[in-house]
Amino acid sequence: LASASPPAASSELENAFISFLNSYKEITMEVMEVLKGEELQYTRTLSFVKNLDLSCNRLFGSIPEELTNLSGLIGLNLSYNYLTGRIPEKIGEMRSLESLDLSNNNLSGTIPSSMSAIPFLSYLNLSCNMLYGKIPTGPQLQTLDDPSIYADNLGLCGKPLPNKCTSDQGQHQGQEREPKEEEDPREKVLFYLVVALGFGTGFWGVVGTLLLKKQWRYALFRRVEDLTDYCYIRVVVMINRMRQEL
Repeated sequence: LASASPPAASSELENAFISFLNSYKEITMEVMEVLKGEELQYTRTLSFVKNLDLSCNRLFGSIPEELTNLSGLIGLNLSYNYLTGRIPEKIGEMRSLESLDLSNNNLSGTIPSSMSAIPFLSYLNLSCNMLYGKIPTGPQLQTLDDPSIYADNLGLCGKPLPNKCTSDQGQHQGQEREPKEEEDPREKVLFYLVVALGFGTGFWGVVGTLLLKKQWRYALFRRVEDLTDYCYIRVVVMINRMRQEL
């Protein structure tokens, strides 16, 4: 028996798959990231992206210690979240880090001294947290002399901040600031819905009753007229008395 030749459909499928791979190379992807406080756009150079930007989310909990194992990371942005706890002590092991933004969270504790060992760190923002204690010193951190990168941390002291450190300054000052409360938009919608339902129920409870009950409506109008007449008489009597006294 002669061997059957492979169906033509198989070769057509193979050609279609190869054509798809070739066209896939032409796909352009765009990624917007924030590195060193600036927005960067990547299109065809995604292989060069070594920046982790998780800012402006609803992340909560502590920063995982395992994150410090990303030794090749150049930029790390976790700002504008609800992170708590301490900055990982091993953050100094991220030797390639050039940009670190942990601002606008609820981080507490002291700044790890290992941070001063990051050799290429040129952008740092730890503002708006609950950090306290002395700011670590080191060759690289001393080049970051902008006080605003440590702003709104009531317990921090030392350069570049104007307040000097004492023996036990800042041990508990950072804990005085209350954590930010997450505002759920659904709670706001529910609040307005309850107010609207309450107003509608009360309004139509009164107006609807008056529309349906003719006797109650007449009684209300009669009461209003009596009250108006009473107020009018009182005002007239008071004016006459004042004229007589004058």
